[in-house]
Amino acid sequence: MAQTKPTWQPAPEREGLGPLTGLRDFIDRLAVSSPARLAVLTFSLVIVVFSFLLSLPVSSADGKVTPLHEAVFTAASAVCVTGLTVVSTATHWTFFGQLVILAGVFVGGLGTLTIASLLTLMVSRRLGLRSKLIAQEALNNSSRLGEVGELLRVVILTSAVIEGSLAVVLTGRFLTLGEGWWQSLWHGIFYAISSFNNAGFTPHSDGIIPYEEDLWILVPIAVGAFVGSLGFPVILGLRQGGLRWSRWSLHVKLTILVSSILVVVGGVLWGWMEWDNPRTIGTMNVGDKMIHAVFASIMTRSCGFNLVDQNHMEGTTQILTDALMFVGGGSASTAGGIKVTTLAVLFLAILAEGRGDPDVKAFGRTIPDGALRVAISVIVAGATLVLVGCFLMSAITSQPLDRVLFEVLSAFATVGLSSGLSAESPPAAMYVLTVLMFAGRVGTITLASGLSVRQRIQLYHYPEERPIIG
Repeated sequence: MAQTKPTWQPAPEREGLGPLTGLRDFIDRLAVSSPARLAVLTFSLVIVVFSFLLSLPVSSADGKVTPLHEAVFTAASAVCVTGLTVVSTATHWTFFGQLVILAGVFVGGLGTLTIASLLTLMVSRRLGLRSKLIAQEALNNSSRLGEVGELLRVVILTSAVIEGSLAVVLTGRFLTLGEGWWQSLWHGIFYAISSFNNAGFTPHSDGIIPYEEDLWILVPIAVGAFVGSLGFPVILGLRQGGLRWSRWSLHVKLTILVSSILVVVGGVLWGWMEWDNPRTIGTMNVGDKMIHAVFASIMTRSCGFNLVDQNHMEGTTQILTDALMFVGGGSASTAGGIKVTTLAVLFLAILAEGRGDPDVKAFGRTIPDGALRVAISVIVAGATLVLVGCFLMSAITSQPLDRVLFEVLSAFATVGLSSGLSAESPPAAMYVLTVLMFAGRVGTITLASGLSVRQRIQLYHYPEERPIIG
């Protein structure tokens, strides 16, 4: 018997809601037809709103209207939690402008599907079945649908608690360094939100370079960036399972294990390559060199705070940085890149193929073939975006490929490290980087979500035939 596709039916009219009923019905209709489209539309509207706010004269220090390409670039960089800038955050923007940027970082760090679910919750005062499914997918959580609304509240509360704790520590440190109470509070809050959401924006004109030996500044920022890069599914998993390894899900185990390995290996390699480089850490003592190496390893995978000039690094270090940026952080996190679980699944598949195992296994669990197909799709899509971005940026700027690749990867992986090319580029190149930031934050996540939930019922199979590979 042929199956009929369910059609959307408008919800019953509610007295007193007026236009909110139409907005709620529109969101429900779009959610049913395409959750990915809802995510893209939501993120696009958020960027448009913040672009408008940043273009206002009240947002700029000189009281003039900020050019459209600069406002759009900054808004996209904030909402996509990237941190790339074409104007100085400290000197170009007023307090209002910086507040808009910080709000964009906080909203963007929650993720597209989470924002869409919260929008539905605010408009209709409830989450329907489809909205709960979207929120469940956004959080990559297997909890019962009845708990999804509570999980969204937990996500907001968890973000606020972590950012608040970081802000307290950082504010106290800025006070001891001689800053005023209000300035210390603002800087503490700014760095707390920027680090946890892996944004990399800084309210200081010279960034955090003046604090390169201050562990009271560097450690909270690094901890916030690392925790934020793990992702809300991991944070929720740790909240439910505690510190007991046996109670962790496969996703939690893979994310924490691979993230830790990347921090250690990245730190060792970064420190080894830059150890004798006098333009970066070559003249420092052993302790400061190790601090710089670990900090750079954490920041390179998404957050984007830097203690050294990226143009002064060795060529091998830049290649390492490119690789770490492309990998990024955890799924459904504030970090970008192809995600550590994507890398883990692909590595496990290669290992299984090398051993001749029919299944891809990890920690006593079998990873389904569908997950491997999604991982391959995300990697190929990411590599394609980077390739196209490099082609367009090279054509527009005529800069060397290594510099273009660095900037394109930083935009796509929403890292925020820069060789200065973003600020030097013409408006056309800025728009290319803006699209890359948007695609990097929304595209691969949406692709992974869409592919993982789409399954077609097949009534027949073609005969198998193995092509020659390799």
